[in-house]
Amino acid sequence: MERTIISFDYAIKDILRDKANFDILSGFLTELLEKQVTVLEVLEGETNPATPATIEKKAGKTGKVRTVRKTGKVSRIDLKAKFDNDELALFEIQYFDKVDFMGKILFNACKAVVEQIKLGEKYDVKKVYSINISYYGFDAEDEYVFTANLTEFKGIHYDEVIPFSQKLDPKANAPKDIHPEYFLILPKKFEDEEERKSRSQNRQRDFVPKKPTKSKFDEWVYVLKNSVVKSEFTAAGIQAAGEKLNVLKMTPQQKAEYEAELIALAAQKSELQTAEMKGEEKGLAEGLLKGEEIGLLKGEEIGLLKGEEIGLQKGEEIGLQKGEEIGLLKEKTDAVIRGHNKGHSIDTIAEFTDLTTDQILKILKENGLQ
Repeated sequence: MERTIISFDYAIKDILRDKANFDILSGFLTELLEKQVTVLEVLEGETNPATPATIEKKAGKTGKVRTVRKTGKVSRIDLKAKFDNDELALFEIQYFDKVDFMGKILFNACKAVVEQIKLGEKYDVKKVYSINISYYGFDAEDEYVFTANLTEFKGIHYDEVIPFSQKLDPKANAPKDIHPEYFLILPKKFEDEEERKSRSQNRQRDFVPKKPTKSKFDEWVYVLKNSVVKSEFTAAGIQAAGEKLNVLKMTPQQKAEYEAELIALAAQKSELQTAEMKGEEKGLAEGLLKGEEIGLLKGEEIGLLKGEEIGLQKGEEIGLQKGEEIGLLKEKTDAVIRGHNKGHSIDTIAEFTDLTTDQILKILKENGLQ
């Protein structure tokens, strides 16, 4: 038996912040970190109060009631949880390609460390786990769970190491590891056993199972990818997720808000993909045309044969680059205008176009929309 649940990113905005549902977060962290974890508190950060999508009824100037859909953040969700020994878990979920995503991961981890220390007190740093769930693949080929951390300093001249840890409590048995540990989870790259076997057959090579380093956590990755909990799953907290996040148990209002959020996300994804596709098509056409012009001109200077070889090659490179830039700029301008006309906020438009607020305001002003 399978139970369809709401997406984990939507749940993390509101439902998983409720203390009654901490068992779900605790189970997720227990399997990921491979140690017993009990979430004690969810801490609010400057980006945390993510507003869920809502459906409102408003009366217009004529008195006619109209439906207004207000959406919250759909491409980024942050959550900070405190668990045993005051250790922290930072959750970050990303849907679309973001060039500075790695920088954001590092910034949030460093900020979580800095915020622990009060001025004038000793540096009693608690462990921070940065858990990043990305629905685009970073060009990964097979792996779907990555980890990174700095555990020690290594000697340059001699084979010596110094652990990146400290012992502030004389009664403690051992020093505590204090450097942040990072996890990058790629649900779309996850394949269950049948999917892996099928892909191996299509590649015409022997099926080699992936190293089962986190067999229980694989069940959570399956849930992240499919929003489905199977009855045979035994990972910590996962059956609680199937029960408490069950779509069938949502009220009509909750279901309407959830569906509005999914629609908003799908619309943004479609608009971005359309803009990129059209930009590439226009860029290619303009690039080929420009390449021919430059190639012919160069050919007249150094000879027809050499001109075709060098001119066309250089012309295509410059033309394609310039054409793609112009094409993408035009399509992003169209995407900004469409987003504005659909009532999206400046922040939302910025998320799916990768433009700054100033760039968006400039485009709107140039088109008479501000």
